[in-house]
Amino acid sequence: MPRTDFSLMGCPIARSMEVLGERWAILVMREAFYGTTRFDDFARHLGIATNILSARLAKLVEHGLLERVPEGARHAYRLTEKGRDFFPAFLALKRWSDRWMAPDGPVVRLVDRATGEEVAIPPPLGADGAPLTPEAVRLLPGPGAGEAMRRRLALVERADG
Repeated sequence: MPRTDFSLMGCPIARSMEVLGERWAILVMREAFYGTTRFDDFARHLGIATNILSARLAKLVEHGLLERVPEGARHAYRLTEKGRDFFPAFLALKRWSDRWMAPDGPVVRLVDRATGEEVAIPPPLGADGAPLTPEAVRLLPGPGAGEAMRRRLALVERADG
């Protein structure tokens, strides 16, 4: 069965999964957030085959999350603005995995360099300051919604209303 090309889907979540959904991609980004910049260091920290690492780094560079810059006789991989914008999503994933997948507690603690305090990753809040649940969110078509999505969301509105 041929692999589905998520990059052709209209859903931005699906398109992001085309870039970040492969299991090594998120781990490469984790290492970049932890300060890793050199190919050999990525390979050592991740325990990843160099051919796979090379492909993942190339894809993250191609999609603008990392940039490959000359550094001495070799190259370094640096976070771009687009890559830095992924940091809150990474923090949310880390918070979730520390809660549900780390029975002995977090492997790595993230603390603010200036204060030494744990990095706070608050849940999404509503206008009243209360945590938002999936049930408390209303779905409306955005400017990029196609006709099928507009019809789907109209049906949801009628069922909820």
